[in-house]
Amino acid sequence: MLSREDNELLTLTGPGTSMGALLRRYWMPVLLSRELPEPDCPPKKIKVLGEDLLAFRDTSGKVGLVDPVCPHRGASLYYGRNENCGLRCVFHGWKFDTAGRCVDMPTAPSDSPIKDRMKIKAYPTQEWGDYVWAYMGSEPEPPQLPMMAFAMVPPSHRFVSKKWQDCNWLQCVEGAVDTAHFSFLHMILGTEDDEKAAVDRLKHAALGTQEVRNDRFRWVRDDPMPRFSVEEIDSGLVLGAARSADGDDLYWRITHFLAPNHGLAPSAFPGENYHGQTFVPVSDTSCWIYTYTWNPDRPLTEQELALAKGGHTVHAAVDEHYVPIRNIRNDYLIDRQEQKHSSFTGIHGVSEQDAAIQDSQGPIADRTREHLGPTDVGVVRTRRLLLQQVRDSMNGISPKALAHPEAYAVHSGGWVAPRSRSLSEVMVERFGDSEGRGTRPLGS
Repeated sequence: MLSREDNELLTLTGPGTSMGALLRRYWMPVLLSRELPEPDCPPKKIKVLGEDLLAFRDTSGKVGLVDPVCPHRGASLYYGRNENCGLRCVFHGWKFDTAGRCVDMPTAPSDSPIKDRMKIKAYPTQEWGDYVWAYMGSEPEPPQLPMMAFAMVPPSHRFVSKKWQDCNWLQCVEGAVDTAHFSFLHMILGTEDDEKAAVDRLKHAALGTQEVRNDRFRWVRDDPMPRFSVEEIDSGLVLGAARSADGDDLYWRITHFLAPNHGLAPSAFPGENYHGQTFVPVSDTSCWIYTYTWNPDRPLTEQELALAKGGHTVHAAVDEHYVPIRNIRNDYLIDRQEQKHSSFTGIHGVSEQDAAIQDSQGPIADRTREHLGPTDVGVVRTRRLLLQQVRDSMNGISPKALAHPEAYAVHSGGWVAPRSRSLSEVMVERFGDSEGRGTRPLGS
């Protein structure tokens, strides 16, 4: 369990908080690029780390992220006119560019120095991997963008989206690093024939292949107490959960936590696409989860894109506002008959099953009431890393990950190996190196 003080240190992210200050030292995705579809399109209200902001794409295509309040009389720039490389307040015509500079003040003489002194807060942005990223920190020079693997492939090789969640961001992070829950939360119930049929459907949907083996599901079902090994890397943690397989083998599900808020999810099948999530606080009791699927070797198929858009793996089925169709306000459309006969939850969708449990922990989970066990090693190590980074940052020490943007180009996955192999050896065998850089072909 955590002390109340440490729980607050980890979960509170608004302006003036220590965790908020740490997160602001990193680049954060704040929008899908397609949410600002063209130059001079309507601006978009957003909230990040407890701060209300306004995003707009100017005439040249550059994205601005600014304070929405005009400094003249306090009118909202959301109602402004996006024109000729600036956002013009419709109250008195003051106009601001993506850097927050006042570029036109028609209510003042042309030789007045007032215009040059007027500025609204603006955060640097970059588009990377079909997301708009923002740097909200105080350093005059932002760090380099993290070299996330999904962003480094051609656009045809990836699908990105986002989904709303009604709980504190840390609950979602902890769900991503806790692969022990797969033995229950995402497990299929029924006879072996039922399980085989369900796995066939999943595998065929994901890969379009004929030959299916449900060994991995069987191993996850039969061994609910995986043994965790955790290795620290420059960008965060590699977390391996080993379950008993057939004979003297172990089935490893390998996850990455990349500081400060990225989780890479292991695929069930060799040859399947890679998946990941980035958890960005909106407030202390809500967050956006940016979800991505990619393949380094080939474009995603139309079938794979349709599955992702409809809610598959880390992606949820969402409405036009990216709010999941199955959510806390409709009890995730839980089907109690299905829960009785087919699955532990009666809730459709891996993403929705995760959300139901994470939301059920409360707006901010009270970790002072926990009783952790052997399968919580990944959660403990992730908290420890974040607490260390927060405390270091409070003492002026920069997080190591910021100096190693290349260390984010990693992949998670599954592998079967002899019991004698260590996590590092399994990583080298599966990926070609001990961090998951993916130097081996995806289907190996």
